[in-house]
Amino acid sequence: MTTAKAIPSVDNSLASSVAQINVPERLLLGPGPSNSNPSVLKAISLQPVGHLDPFYINLMAEVQSLLRYCWQTKNRLTLPMSGTGSAAMEATIANVVEEGDTVLIGIKGYFGNRLADMAGRYRANVKTIEKDWGEAFTLDEIEAALIEHRPSVFALVHAETSTGVCQPMEGIGDLCRKYDCLLLLDTVTSLGGVPLFLDEWKVDLAYSCSQKGLSCPPGLGPFTINERAEAKLNRRSDKVPNWYLDISLLNKYWGSDRVYHHTAPVNMNFGMREALRLIHEEGLENSWARHRTNAESLWNGLEDLGLELHVDKDIRLATLTTVRIPSGVDGKAFTSHLLNNFGIEIGGGLGSLAGNVWRIGLMGYNSKVENVEKILEIFDSELPKFKS
Repeated sequence: MTTAKAIPSVDNSLASSVAQINVPERLLLGPGPSNSNPSVLKAISLQPVGHLDPFYINLMAEVQSLLRYCWQTKNRLTLPMSGTGSAAMEATIANVVEEGDTVLIGIKGYFGNRLADMAGRYRANVKTIEKDWGEAFTLDEIEAALIEHRPSVFALVHAETSTGVCQPMEGIGDLCRKYDCLLLLDTVTSLGGVPLFLDEWKVDLAYSCSQKGLSCPPGLGPFTINERAEAKLNRRSDKVPNWYLDISLLNKYWGSDRVYHHTAPVNMNFGMREALRLIHEEGLENSWARHRTNAESLWNGLEDLGLELHVDKDIRLATLTTVRIPSGVDGKAFTSHLLNNFGIEIGGGLGSLAGNVWRIGLMGYNSKVENVEKILEIFDSELPKFKS
């Protein structure tokens, strides 16, 4: 006869009592996330269904179609990765980079460095070209680097969140075809808010996020890959080294087979569908125009206040503006003042721009005339208090 073992006592000291969550009201005018559209939040709050439910399978196809519209691509393999934008970024590297592949990274800000770090972790032969943080690459600079390094992949950030630069894309895809390499594009801060034409620009892989121009909470990373990049994936000599991000496996779930891969975040995809539906309802060109109009109003207003913008207007990003912190002003103290007293978040600089710029985002649902007026009024009334 066996004696039943005593069940250990619960250690209640491991957790303290907490009240029901009460989130403070915030206006997110930083580099992301942006405030979510209320109808997106309503969609996310619906009861979940199974990730192989016929209703959900139909919704998956709608999300894919709407993503193709926003990216202006016909790529068959277009889907939201279950993870944030960084997961989608890593997915582009993981699927088409093999050990020893030469990968050329255009670095003109913080997120170019992240691409280089990721490619190195997949044992690529990483080469870089660099520009000052606030500048964009020229076609001549890119072509010279392609000739010198002969990469299999050239990776570039379209909308550099750390600097507020929007990289001109005309002709880059043609150069990549000329020198037989894939073009990988970061569109994290441009999707939904800045003109994007992946097929026209001959972009082979791209990724983005859910929480900026799409006005959805963080948690999904849109990803797309064309036939040229698929061909390189299919020529791999070994398996994709990241099981979760392996597009050849995910294709069986997001493709026609609908074979289980992982438990998808169904409610996040409810929100993504609604966010993309709203962009389609507004019209993509109208969304781009709204972002541009509000950005220009912000730029003009900041300059009227005597502030200097960091990026030349012809390459300035409409979703994210970098403004130089005036001499003698404690930039971090000012951002804390805005958050603590007005509930408004703006961002500080990263990397070489830390302490030198503020980053003001007007993305998706937050790209509104009233938000431009509000932030300009507060800069006008509050910034003089921080000048020495």
